[in-house]
Amino acid sequence: MIDEVQTISEIKQLADTIDNEVSKYVVGWEDVLQSLTVGLMTGGHVLLEGVPGTAKTYLAKIFSDSLSLSFKRIQSTPDLMPADITGSHIFNPKSQEFEFRPGPIFANVVLMDEINRAPPKTQSALLEVMQERQVTVDGRTSKLDEPFMIIATKNPIEFAGTYPLPPAQLDRFMSRLIMNYPRQDAWVEVLRRKNEKGEAVSVEPVVNTSALLSCRKIISDQVKVSDDVIDYIVDLTAGTRKIQNIILGASPTASVSLLNAARGYAVVSSGRDYVVKDDVQAVAFDVLNHRLLIKEAGISDTDDEQGDFGLGKIKDILTQSIGSGKK
Repeated sequence: MIDEVQTISEIKQLADTIDNEVSKYVVGWEDVLQSLTVGLMTGGHVLLEGVPGTAKTYLAKIFSDSLSLSFKRIQSTPDLMPADITGSHIFNPKSQEFEFRPGPIFANVVLMDEINRAPPKTQSALLEVMQERQVTVDGRTSKLDEPFMIIATKNPIEFAGTYPLPPAQLDRFMSRLIMNYPRQDAWVEVLRRKNEKGEAVSVEPVVNTSALLSCRKIISDQVKVSDDVIDYIVDLTAGTRKIQNIILGASPTASVSLLNAARGYAVVSSGRDYVVKDDVQAVAFDVLNHRLLIKEAGISDTDDEQGDFGLGKIKDILTQSIGSGKK
């Protein structure tokens, strides 16, 4: 168990320790796991999106089990109410008073499973929580304990009994990570492990709360970002609003998320205390892909036939924007 972190190099070691523990049970999603760690260490929420059976929920659960933090899972359904997430005031006949019973959102890591099955009214209960780290019920505001992170899962191919996530909701996620199908070698390894070990899972927590809070402070205070990199982030995000097929481009919030993600990526991937443009490019697709609203005419039929759901077009647009930002 890692109890204390004081340097950038120790954060890199901690990230590697989390990766090693989770990788004992999850195969083929190394990049996704790295992005989850970046979100954890920079205070960002993460949306995992992919077809059924690609271990989205399993990865989120194993990842949370590797942390010595409180964890709650919320299974989204069409009849889920806001109070089922935030909690409510319950009358206590002994004290003759209403007492607040906290909902499952009061945890360090919250898994919002199949978030698009929750109706709009319930989804709106997450807006204040994700942005301000607080919950307001009947005029009473309660702050959440840090660190706080929401990991949500979403299935892109089921539409019955689902509700679209509005742009305001999507903008509160630092990253949307696509999990469609693993590599063939990873697929083989999954079956081999299931054949040898069955369903046995015994994840060891490797880091505690104080160490993670130290990671966030060190990354925020000590990772340098030059004016050139800041200008590049602004040019990149602004470039998405100048492309013809874009209806809604990246917002100022998106540029802040891009900056934070690039900081975390520099530390987690390379153990550096400074950000370069390559770091921004490495996280740009994950940070921006869910924030762009493109014209349907810009999505080719082959995208849907290949199960790409328009992501190929978004990649092309972001590549074009990245290219513009280099100038």
